[in-house]
Amino acid sequence: MTMLTRRTLLVTAACAAALPAYAADQPIRISVGFAPGGTTDVIARLVANSLGQKLERPVIVDNRPGASGNIAAQMVAKAAADGTNLLFVPSSHATNASLYKKLAFDTERDFTAIGMVARTPYVLVVHPRIAAKSVSEFIALLKSQPGQFQYATASPGTGQHLAAELFKKMAGVEMTQIPYKGSSAALPDLLAGRTPIMFDNVALMVPQIRSGALRALGITSDKRSPLLPSVPAVAEMLPGYEIQGWFALLAPANTPAFLVREYNAALNSVVNDPAMTSRLVDLGAETMTGSPAMANEYIVKEISRWGGVIRSAKISLD
Repeated sequence: MTMLTRRTLLVTAACAAALPAYAADQPIRISVGFAPGGTTDVIARLVANSLGQKLERPVIVDNRPGASGNIAAQMVAKAAADGTNLLFVPSSHATNASLYKKLAFDTERDFTAIGMVARTPYVLVVHPRIAAKSVSEFIALLKSQPGQFQYATASPGTGQHLAAELFKKMAGVEMTQIPYKGSSAALPDLLAGRTPIMFDNVALMVPQIRSGALRALGITSDKRSPLLPSVPAVAEMLPGYEIQGWFALLAPANTPAFLVREYNAALNSVVNDPAMTSRLVDLGAETMTGSPAMANEYIVKEISRWGGVIRSAKISLD
């Protein structure tokens, strides 16, 4: 054994000894701020199952829905930073920092990222009664009849809402938001043409698009989706437009660095496994792995970017 290897083992052992004695014997709990069955929960469970096998420790998912994920985030922010308390978040974690004026935690300072997991674009769909066949035609239609069209969202402040607000701002058009209590609640009015426009998760919209019930005009990522390869990216006709939902695994701030590195290595390994990659594609997502530093930087940029959009659109959930 080399001197460097012995030194590394001694440092790791010393760090481990500094943790509370119970930490290594306890399951890792991944809190999810949304109800079971949704996309965030499904991906969190896929990650948890594989992560437990990789780390050879029990990893359980604990659903704590409410307040757009803020209940779970507050709980983890205040939890022991011993590696047993993690938080699985969607991109609303970053937008909540501006949507809510009074949070019981600091979105930037109270968490450290283990790593990114995946990202998924939205798709702009319209009911067939909308004459536009492309993003360019859609923009022209909206400009010809300002304020006459309504679009559906899963609720105010969601990614669907922000996708539409960014589109309005960049295209210089007007539409009126009709908020619903979730995508499933919006779907009947969307399919009936009562609220004929929506930005929503690609995987959720694919069946309606393929059946002809809805027409897809554009993908909100900077490239086309493998689920809908014939549908152009919005950015192909509106340069610079891009919004994607994303998912990340976080820990409380001050979680030991050696644990963050260990969990990050395990997370990257399971997410990049071909079986996991394939399952994520089925959900309309693509893998998004990297270092903890990259994940932290990405989330901070998202907080800043969407803060500007939210303030410009005067959106508040307080």
